[in-house]
Amino acid sequence: MQRTEDWLKEAEAELRAAHALLASGHWAWCCFTCHQAAEKALKAVGEHFRARPLGHNLNLLLQHLEPFVTVPDEVRYACGRLNRYDIPTRYPDAFDQGVPAEQFFEPDAQEAITDAEQVLAFARRVIGAP
Repeated sequence: MQRTEDWLKEAEAELRAAHALLASGHWAWCCFTCHQAAEKALKAVGEHFRARPLGHNLNLLLQHLEPFVTVPDEVRYACGRLNRYDIPTRYPDAFDQGVPAEQFFEPDAQEAITDAEQVLAFARRVIGAP
């Protein structure tokens, strides 16, 4: 059973959640949620081509999609930036001291949302979704 639309719907839901996290000042969680939204969007593209890539590294997910679609550089760059938010946004031991909530700031979250929006727009174009 193909689940392309389900993956894309979840990506869109997570992007909406990221906007709410940004507005409420939860910048680390906003950044992480943007990573998750991009991951789900790329998995939607994989599902569209019946490739079903696994994992959480956005750069590796893109590599898995390359036989099927040309990935624009701006999407690659966005994924590279978003990859920074997978682990350190959640685990205190990612830093010498402090907690993730003290390490990420509003500009980080704003950039993450812009990057996630770019990845989702790419996924929609490839899939042919509105």
